Order: sequence, then structure tokens, then C-alpha cells
Amino acid sequence: MTSVCIYFQAHQPFRLRRFWPDDRSGFFRYFDERSNREIFERVARKCYIPANRVLLDLLERYKGEFRFSLSVTGTLLEQCELWGKDVLESFRQMAETGSVEYLDETFYHSLSSLFDDKTEFVEEIREHRESMSDLLGVKPEVFRNTELLYNNTIAKLVSDLGYRAILTEGADHILDGRSPNVLYKAKGSGLPVILRNYKLSDDIGYRFSARWWEGYPLTAEKWASWASGINEDCINIFMDYETFGEHQWEETGIFSFLEKLPEEVLKTRLNFSTPLELTEKYSPVTEIDIGDFSTISWADMERDTSAWLGNDMQRRCFEEIKLLEPFVRKTEDPEILRIWKHLLTSDHYYYMCTKWLGDGDVHSYFSVHSTPFDAAVNFMAVLMDFKAQVFRKLSAIA
Repeated sequence: MTSVCIYFQAHQPFRLRRFWPDDRSGFFRYFDERSNREIFERVARKCYIPANRVLLDLLERYKGEFRFSLSVTGTLLEQCELWGKDVLESFRQMAETGSVEYLDETFYHSLSSLFDDKTEFVEEIREHRESMSDLLGVKPEVFRNTELLYNNTIAKLVSDLGYRAILTEGADHILDGRSPNVLYKAKGSGLPVILRNYKLSDDIGYRFSARWWEGYPLTAEKWASWASGINEDCINIFMDYETFGEHQWEETGIFSFLEKLPEEVLKTRLNFSTPLELTEKYSPVTEIDIGDFSTISWADMERDTSAWLGNDMQRRCFEEIKLLEPFVRKTEDPEILRIWKHLLTSDHYYYMCTKWLGDGDVHSYFSVHSTPFDAAVNFMAVLMDFKAQVFRKLSAIA
């Protein structure tokens, strides 16, 4: 039988406030407590609470036949602790069913895997692992990097940390005609690599409510019939958890689709498996080779790093924050270090993207900035003020 492997990514960043120097200090000198709380509570009301309720009901109904995987970023876990203990409790309840596999990632949903020195990357992975254990009672064995960023070096490091598989995008330009519906192994480490079937994933995540789309309206029965036509090892469906109720509003029928999906899939020759279960059922068919200068992701049509580092504004901001690392660490100040780590969150750079057409709408979603240029100017204003704080601290301890 062919396995359907569903993976959801749940994430909210701490967005920057529109910065102007004042008498505030600490974390919320730079991060907008009010707007972050408002956005979290809105998404919790529209997505996390109802989606978790639907999934918990399905897990109870299908008694292990319906299985899926989920990762929750450290920044979202922090927001749950601040403003949504009920959301955190429902994530914990899903873990207790034994049918949900939680994955590890970078705590801050950061771009630290793109640093030459991977110290920060490893620190964030370990911090996320600890939070998953403390808050959800799980010890993930499979890894997904921020935005599915992947290359051979990342895979080797993840393998060395003891993970048993890694998720990434089934990008056409790296598959070169091969199928995403089988397992691969990473060059240099042999780590099993699970590739996203972007077409069947995006049919749900992006095109579900698109009236111009030839597949509209998408029903669970229709989707299951498409999937059942694939006679290979696995169909890997990865998407943002916020698809349910936020990106696709309740009025589109997205929750009804989710409720009916397990029944329709199980009527066919398909079953459900989690990423770890895939590695136990199937063997990699061949090696996949992604050099550091060919890093892939699941973002935009290019499926590379250009969503975050595609223009001069993004690259300058990223280089400035990287250059600050040794000075931040030298302060040995936990609050300064925390602020710096949150400035690595990929969303800040995503909001600076100047791509247009279809990708432009995606980049502006959840942004508090009116334009990419506004996002870049505001980030640099924060960075300059923060840099001054760092060097004042170093002067005080010299």
C-alpha cells in the first residue's frame, strides 16, 4: 500500500514594533506585544483551537488508522505560554494519543542554518528539543528545518545530532525527472530524506478556495481519488497548519474537507504513516546531492533561499545580524542574547521580499508593514538601536 504522510507546520513569529526610541527596555523595546498578542489570539480562534478540536476527534474516531505529524516552533510555544494555555494543552493532548508524531526544528524559526558557523543552529535545535520535551512530553526523532531549507551540510549535521530523517521540498530542479514519492538518502551522511509532493500539498494549502482553478471545488473524495492514482511508496503532504481557518477561511469549507479526508483516503488503497514510520517501511531508492550553494526550500516558485535573501535589503540586514553574533555572546546577557536570536527569525526577512505576482501576496500575509521597504527600514532601525545597546553593555563590563 502507498502511505500518505501528512505534516503540518505551526508557527507565529514575534513581529517587530514600528520602532522609535523611547524609555522602554528589554524584549518589548523591539517587539510589538499588542499586535503579536492580537494576531496570536485571532489565529488561535480561527485555526489552532478549531483545527485541534477536529483533529482530536478524528484521532479518537479512527483509533490509530489516521496518523499525521506536526511541528510547533519555539516562538509559537512561547506565545502559547503567554496568551494561549488552552492551545498548548490541546497540542499536548494530541501528543498523548500516540498517533501524532512531533518533529524538531530551530526554536526561533531562524535562518541560522545558513551561517557558516553552525553553532547557533545547533543551539536552537537543542533548545527546541528541550521545549518539546518540557511542554509537550515528546522527544522528536525526525527533523524539519526552517521553511524546509536543505543542503548536504545541513543533513550531515542533523544526522550527527541523532535524527533519523529530515523533511524537505520535492523541487523539480533537484529531482530532474525523478519522483518525490519515494525516500532518498542525503549525500555524505546517508540520512533518509522525505520529499514534499508540492502539487498535491498546494492543491489544499493554496488552491483550495481558488475559483479560477480547474480542480475547484476540491472535495475530500476528489483529492483522495487523485492521490490513489499514485502507485509508489509515499505521498508526502506538507503545509502550514494555518491553512485551516486562517489562510483558508472556515467559510470555504476547509474544516469539512479535513473532517472527511481520513474516511475518503482509507476507502482507497492508501493508508496513513508518519515520517518516522516511512523510514521503517521503505528504503531510500538513491542518493540526493544538494550542495551549499544550491540550498532548497519550500518557499515561492524558485524553492531556494531567495524568499529571504533575494534582494540587497535582505542580504544587508542578514549580514549585519550575523556580524553582531560574537559581540552579543560576549555580553553574556541572557536578554540581549534572546533579542538577537529573535531577530534571526526568518519572517523578518520574508517581509522584505520584493517579489511580486503570486508570491508577493504570500509575503505580505501576517506582515505588519505596508511595504517590503518599510519592513527593511524598520528592521535596520531596530538593529542600529540594538547594536548600540550591545556595545554599551560591553563598555560597562570592560
